Amino acid sequence: MRNVKYLQWAIMFILFALPSYTLRFKIVGIPITMLEVMILATFAIWFLNGYKQVIENIKTRRSGGAGLSRYPFDIEMVLLLIISFISVGVAGFSNEAFGIWKAYFFEPLLFYILLFNVFASPRRSLGEGWVSVFEKIIWPLTIAAFLISVFAIYQKITGDFIANPFWSAVETRRVVSVFAYPNALGLYLAPLVLLMTGHGLAISNFEFRILNKEKILKIIFLSVIIILSLLSIYFAHSEGAIVGVVAGTILFGLLIGKRMRLATMGVLIFALIMFFVNVNVHNKIVEKGTLSDFSGEVRKQQWRETWMMLTESPQRFILGAGLANYQTAVKPYHQEGIFFNEDHDPDFHRKLVLFSDDYKKKYWRPVEVYLYPHNIFLNFWSELGLLGALLMTWIIVKFYYIGVRQVLQNSKHKIQNYGSSTKENYIIITLLSAMTAIVIHGAVDVPYFKNDMAIMFWVLIALMGMGHLMINKEDKK
Repeated sequence: MRNVKYLQWAIMFILFALPSYTLRFKIVGIPITMLEVMILATFAIWFLNGYKQVIENIKTRRSGGAGLSRYPFDIEMVLLLIISFISVGVAGFSNEAFGIWKAYFFEPLLFYILLFNVFASPRRSLGEGWVSVFEKIIWPLTIAAFLISVFAIYQKITGDFIANPFWSAVETRRVVSVFAYPNALGLYLAPLVLLMTGHGLAISNFEFRILNKEKILKIIFLSVIIILSLLSIYFAHSEGAIVGVVAGTILFGLLIGKRMRLATMGVLIFALIMFFVNVNVHNKIVEKGTLSDFSGEVRKQQWRETWMMLTESPQRFILGAGLANYQTAVKPYHQEGIFFNEDHDPDFHRKLVLFSDDYKKKYWRPVEVYLYPHNIFLNFWSELGLLGALLMTWIIVKFYYIGVRQVLQNSKHKIQNYGSSTKENYIIITLLSAMTAIVIHGAVDVPYFKNDMAIMFWVLIALMGMGHLMINKEDKK
């Protein structure tokens, strides 16, 4: 029992310290991060303490023994390891490719296994239900969000600790907190905002009149952190994160219950009216939605270059560029800059042809070769090949399928006071909303190929799998 408690605390500390991947060093000449060290050490301790039971479970499973549940997504995990390792080979087994493989695929899957065996195993869960497990996993992420957001707001006020001079300048300030660039902060905080919101609703269960002092304090604390996190995202000017939070919130409102669904639809109708009535709002949304601003034009150029690279040959189309090899593969197709029509001149393209070099120079914007295509599907395709991209798409689709089916099942059998929702449903819908924030932001960014986000992705997958197993087991008792 004591070992399980220690392992739980170790895992919770890893969740708290996800941004520690920014601390990089070498062990025996091998590059590694502090986050990786913690994951590998914790997994080794767990395995060494329980390897006999692990081996026994494997034997029991092979002999057809009953009583053992398979890991949800187990086949997908095995396929992902195989495909991602093949992608290391496509990249020529380079050190960079191996580094990406262990940090973004091997170690996140180890962490998934850790979560299940330490928190969800009937023998080791210490009698905890799924809601209790969810709370233990979310609180360290919540505290981390608080500290990171406070630091980000300090940067907004002072401009300190922002290495990029352009981002630190008062007129163009974008906060980064402990990360290297502003969108990294948005990627990290967007799903956490939705997880914290769902956690608060699960605590309250929409029964605010009968809350005790402890629950009220927890809800107030969560509310403060949510506000600070939203401010941090805004100060980072991470537009993809903002849209992701909005999309996740809309999904949450539509699924949580009848009254919230009606309220959400009312807000959407009001927003639609404002879209057509307010010219400034309409133009801004159209510009962002059609990717007509500079950032959007850069994204579209990246996607064109990526498509040319992927369709270069049947081999590249199927296998992609290989892990950590995108920059090298896309470079022959890269355009060093774009002409950006910042004045919205309808005659812009004709003038580019007819006017002088000075005119062209005025509207020329250099564009670097990025690490990834900045689109979630193209990111996976270029790194893992077409089969890898389809596999990751399937994992996300299956995640939503399990979640929605569980919500419908809970609503059918456990109708409570508020609409058709249960406490378990709040959490499941929260997970769906958090994944939605990641996917929507991923339309224009890189929400997986980042150490902390790869772990967070598989934490969401693990939590959904735990819910599916643990809730259904409780129902059968």
